[in-house]
Parts: sequence; C-alpha cells; structure tokens
Amino acid sequence: MSVLGILAAIFGGLVLFVIVMYNTLVTLRMNVRGAWSDIEVQLKRRYDLIPNLVETVKGYAKHEKETLTEVMEARSKATAMNIDISDVSPEMMAQFSEMQSGISGALGKLFAVAEAYPDLKANQNFLKLQEELSVIEDAIQGARRYFNSAVGDYNIKTETVPSNIVAKMFGFTQQNFFDIPEEEAQTPKVEF
Repeated sequence: MSVLGILAAIFGGLVLFVIVMYNTLVTLRMNVRGAWSDIEVQLKRRYDLIPNLVETVKGYAKHEKETLTEVMEARSKATAMNIDISDVSPEMMAQFSEMQSGISGALGKLFAVAEAYPDLKANQNFLKLQEELSVIEDAIQGARRYFNSAVGDYNIKTETVPSNIVAKMFGFTQQNFFDIPEEEAQTPKVEF
C-alpha cells in the first residue's frame, strides 16, 4: 500500500469517526430534549388538574380562601415560566425547580385543609382528583429521573475523550440537571 493510500485510509477513518461521534451526540441531545418534553407534558397535566381540585375543595372549605389562593398563585407562577432546554442556565433551572416546589408545598397545605373536612375526604370527586394528582406526581418524578439520566449520558459523552473533541468542534455544550430545591430534599419532621 502506498503512502497516499495509507493517508487516505487514515483520513477516511477520521471522517468516519467524526460522523459517528457527531451522530451519537445529536442522538443524546435529542434524548435530553425528549425527556424535557416528557416533564412538560406531566407538568401540564398537573396544572390542568389543580383548578378542578381547588374548585372541589372550595365548595367544602369556603373560609380556607388563603390556602386556595396560594395554590392558584403557585400554579400561575409555574405556568408563566417557559424553559427552552437548548438554552437554559443553571439559575433558570433552579428558579424552575423552586416554582415546582412552590406548587408541591401549596398542594400539601390544600390536602392538610382537606383533612379537616370529613365530608370532603369522602367526596368521590375529591378522592378521584387526589388519586389522579398522586399518579401525576409519580409520573413527574419518573420523568425527572429519566431527564437527569439522559442529561448524564449526554454530559458524559461531551466530556470524555475522544468524543469531547467532536463536541467542542460542533458546539455541543453541557446540559443542566433538574435538581430539587434543598428544602424538598430534607426529611419532613413528623410530630405527635
């Protein structure tokens, strides 16, 4: 084999390597975007369910207006923030997580109010909505885990040799994880 043939084979191998790495990075980036879309779908389900839940509780707990208002305000704040996952900063992700935490906290207060009303706890609409919200919350947690897994795979590929060379050449950058706020990570105290 001539020197020209060897150089052509090496060049061809490099081109093939770059193509494979580029396609792998694009696939991983699309997995991250798809996982983020899954989170948004579950959050939309949650946002759509909250007004029905509040209206059901409102009929029983008319004087609990402050709690009901807090739930709706938390929902309003959370739905107002849109994140473009292809251009998100750690600060934006932290703010988004904080807003989601606000909804969780407000819903916790709403369910605490519901405990004070035995008729409400037995109401089939309320029980159905509560069960549906529980299913959605589980789905959100699953979507967050999948998203973080996809981000982890993508970030590993953008940082490890030799794929990091191709990542830098084509502008593939690190993605941010969906972390939970510190107050949600702490174990709640139960006192009797």
